Amino acid sequence: MQTTPLDQPGTTDAHGLETAALQAAIDAAADAGGGRVVVAAGRHRTGALRLRSGVELHLEAGARLEFVPDPALYPAVDARWEGATSVIHQPCLYAHGETGVAITGLGTIDGGGQAWWTTFRERRAELDHPRPTLLGIHECARVTVRDVTLTNSPAWTVHPLLCEDVSISGVRIVNPADSPNTDGINPESCRNVRISDCHIDVGDDCIAIKAGTERTAERVPCENITVTGCTMVHGHGGVVLGSEMSGGIRNVVITGCVFSGTDRGIRFKSRRGRGGVVEDVRVTNVIMDGVLCPFVINPFYFCGPDGKEPWVGDRAPHPVDERTPAFRRIHLAHVTARGVHAAAAHLYGLPEQPLAEITVDDVAVSFADDAVAGVPAMADGVDPVARAGFRVGYLADSEFTRIRVVGAEGPELRAEHSPTLRLTDVAGDVELDEVTQEFTDADAEVNG
Repeated sequence: MQTTPLDQPGTTDAHGLETAALQAAIDAAADAGGGRVVVAAGRHRTGALRLRSGVELHLEAGARLEFVPDPALYPAVDARWEGATSVIHQPCLYAHGETGVAITGLGTIDGGGQAWWTTFRERRAELDHPRPTLLGIHECARVTVRDVTLTNSPAWTVHPLLCEDVSISGVRIVNPADSPNTDGINPESCRNVRISDCHIDVGDDCIAIKAGTERTAERVPCENITVTGCTMVHGHGGVVLGSEMSGGIRNVVITGCVFSGTDRGIRFKSRRGRGGVVEDVRVTNVIMDGVLCPFVINPFYFCGPDGKEPWVGDRAPHPVDERTPAFRRIHLAHVTARGVHAAAAHLYGLPEQPLAEITVDDVAVSFADDAVAGVPAMADGVDPVARAGFRVGYLADSEFTRIRVVGAEGPELRAEHSPTLRLTDVAGDVELDEVTQEFTDADAEVNG
């Protein structure tokens, strides 16, 4: 079935909105067993829409689906927001519990974000619920988002939650650099997600992989995620894992991507109390340009609820239990980062839970001539720096090989509390504390 009602007379209501006509077309296609609903070229103003199983919403080239920023058009729905169960405004395009949902075409979906951002900044008390995401796909299977341009999202742009078998390809996401919390693609507690050939330019993290927080009743991992062939410009991070990771994140491959002007490149973040394990992550063949810090692993992340509690940033060891986050088996290889500002890397474990089996191989970093000082990781006790080399600590059974850092002020690599760290072919000055130095010297004697 193919439905194209939106270029016909009488498809708008008294307010000039096409919400009813669009929803009727989606529902009719679903009731007929599935099909394609075509949005023709031209401007189409609407409120929130609900997608259905077996229906492809297809935007022709030149079509512009504009979501009107009136909170009354986005009814309250139960969902997860920033890691906790919450009531939120219904996403602009929303699906819940559906199978075979698709959004495709060369048209544009505009979330009308400016009005939402202004209210959030200046009159936050007026918002009864968190702002709507642009695409909220919750508890669905066989989800496809392909070729569309997504812009001016009120909050996160693409949010698959508790989904299975998700494909996002050829998508352009463009939100202003100063727009609040307009992450690009945030798969949360999903399984089997492929993100490929996308261009992302946003006001927060470009891609953020999440798995709920300590406030999430169910602990569902985010697993089997691939990110390939994407360009990411601006944003707080290129690809980020966390900080919501209580359900665990595993089996993630990031390859063949370019990051330009993101604050951080590959970024892991969590904190005590959150629990969860991030494991089996491989990052290869990535180019970065003009980033603040290419690699960050930060288990002292201080943003969000409880982030300022004294135990979050405490550098003394705490007891290890189910609330202790863990990072292990993370491989970073074949990466070039040019025009770096703050530091080559900031990789730190907790004193009670070191990072385990971290390998960094064939990485070349050089600094910007006009490097601007910045904070590599958002944690108490981390001061702004410029042109700092690799800064690592509390690593276990880890290895750095073929590391080149050009233009650092101070040592190219400084390591502490990492007695099993192995270093091979690391160019420049290396500064080790006594604990790390003792093992490194012994290892060098054994290996000649």
